Amino acid sequence: MKRIFPCLLFPMLLSAVEPIDIGDRRELFVDDLLIGEMNGTRLKLHEPQQLRRVPPRPFGHYATVLKDGEKLRFYYRGDKTPGAHWRNGWGKYHEGEITLYAESTDGGIHWKEPNLGIHDVPAIPKGNVVLDMGPDTFLVTHNFTPFIDTRPGVPAAERYKGVGGGRYPDENWPIWKGDERKQLIAKYGIGGLRAFSSSDGLRWKIMKKEPILSEEQGKFDSQNVAFWSQAEQQYVCFFRIMRDGVRSIRKSTSKDFLNWTEPVEMLANEKGEHLYTNGTQPYFRAPHIYIALPTRFQAKAGAITDIAFMSARPGSDRYHRHFKQAFIRPGLGLRGWGNRANYLTLGVHQTSQTHMSMLMYGGAHYVLRLDGFISIHAGYEEGEFTTKPLVFSGDQFEFNYSTSGAGRMRIEIQNADGEPVPGFTLAESRVIHGDDINRIAKWGGTTDVSSLAGKPVRLRFVMNEADLYSIRFQKSE
Repeated sequence: MKRIFPCLLFPMLLSAVEPIDIGDRRELFVDDLLIGEMNGTRLKLHEPQQLRRVPPRPFGHYATVLKDGEKLRFYYRGDKTPGAHWRNGWGKYHEGEITLYAESTDGGIHWKEPNLGIHDVPAIPKGNVVLDMGPDTFLVTHNFTPFIDTRPGVPAAERYKGVGGGRYPDENWPIWKGDERKQLIAKYGIGGLRAFSSSDGLRWKIMKKEPILSEEQGKFDSQNVAFWSQAEQQYVCFFRIMRDGVRSIRKSTSKDFLNWTEPVEMLANEKGEHLYTNGTQPYFRAPHIYIALPTRFQAKAGAITDIAFMSARPGSDRYHRHFKQAFIRPGLGLRGWGNRANYLTLGVHQTSQTHMSMLMYGGAHYVLRLDGFISIHAGYEEGEFTTKPLVFSGDQFEFNYSTSGAGRMRIEIQNADGEPVPGFTLAESRVIHGDDINRIAKWGGTTDVSSLAGKPVRLRFVMNEADLYSIRFQKSE
């Protein structure tokens, strides 16, 4: 029998693969979509760096940061009856909760808690209350999570939307006192997730008296997130459930924000793993990619929490996890090692020309380079990375990369069979070193790749002491 060697079979396999149309979208290496061959390279998870000096800032559980123009808007939970907690009954504890507001104009370094004059709460003399506990907001103030609605044509009165709410514990919970559940239902109505809207992000009104998602569809008693998906052209909501005894995630979608589909399970948990919050959001530089920064909960180890990293594609029922380990650890000192001490605020935003910021419950401020979650990494020895076949639009190739002083990178464009395209070979590639968020590739004296637009190609990177964070084809200005 004649033997077919892998080197002879490889070109035939390449040509049989359906190319991936990336258009002019920016792609990150947070899943396997474009990852083809890796030889002497590997994936690397990068750790956000904590700012050494963190000025005092507001904080609270289940917080959200929105980037609204040049302003950061911070929504977080407060309590006008501190110390109530379980000893006064489950309902009494939640009846003291409120939603507070702060804002920053310098990228989250300093925060102002304005006196809004919306709700008169004597326990909060600063006056920065945007939601007080009432008949329409019971449990909503426990985890209220707003977003800026980017749907085309959204009415100005509904430019800001939010969700909040929860599920009453079952009757057999030991914290119940007599018929407390029945009393709460009579006073506040049934539990579930409720929808709110606002014209200014400060004055909120309920959009529908009934829950948009019912108690039977989710647990809801941590941060639940919703947003308008540009990629799906509909609203998407990710929320908490209990599945097989562990905290996990479900998803539902809606065209109008009031009527939602039957939820589907999102596959994410490792065996026995609790994901307390999901932290799912469109990545602002590539909104067709959802990133997720869930809180991992160690139920049998002192309720310690840390932060993981996951991603998902629109319409998928699973998260992708290149790395199972922590993305952000509890850190040095005792503060991060208490019961439920680490929750990452929802919202990853650009706060400088090169970096994005993430805030932790308690005030810690973390920064990471743009697109810098996961890279294709080469160490001291030279290695290679080649993408799967793809199709693009545009006339320039932009990439986000970093090398050491001794590091180098070269780029080759191949056809779908893995053969170098004349004019774009490795020998013609400009040798690259440095550190840049948006470098434009050059072969010989040209950056123009328009002759290859719409044709199946592969990208080959030969590199040492280097990281590749993202790629994108674009139209030159």
